Amino acid sequence: MNYWLMKSEPNTFSIMDLKNRPNQTEHWDGVRNYQARNMLRDQMKKGDLAFFYHSNAEPSGIAGIVKIIKEGYPDFKAWDPTDDHYDPKSTEEKPQWYMVDVKFEKQFKRLISLTELRENPALKNMTLLRKGNRLSIMSVSAEEWKAILEMI
Repeated sequence: MNYWLMKSEPNTFSIMDLKNRPNQTEHWDGVRNYQARNMLRDQMKKGDLAFFYHSNAEPSGIAGIVKIIKEGYPDFKAWDPTDDHYDPKSTEEKPQWYMVDVKFEKQFKRLISLTELRENPALKNMTLLRKGNRLSIMSVSAEEWKAILEMI
């Protein structure tokens, strides 16, 4: 099993939004970075777990856990000219962007803030905490996953 961290701005799509969806599932669309796209398309597998991270919030932090329930497939929103994530270079024949389906697993009783993550020595090498890293999806090592769960 692989572990991930997936960022979303809570005013756009929060863990509560996912929890309130039918069957507590939704596709994770709108990723428009090639490195993150490659993770969605090539590396995320059914059954993997991910931390749901509220970004661009006060405070930012990990709100809970989701499970990957469908592996990468073309992001059809890229083909819709009325959608915010439209990309005319992406077509059904040659999709540029991918998404996965996620299912709500757990909401933490409290947000684990970015500040708290930075203060945990076990997370000193975590991708999220590296300067300049702005990816919306990133891998999390098994050791980092365990250390974060111990912070709950």
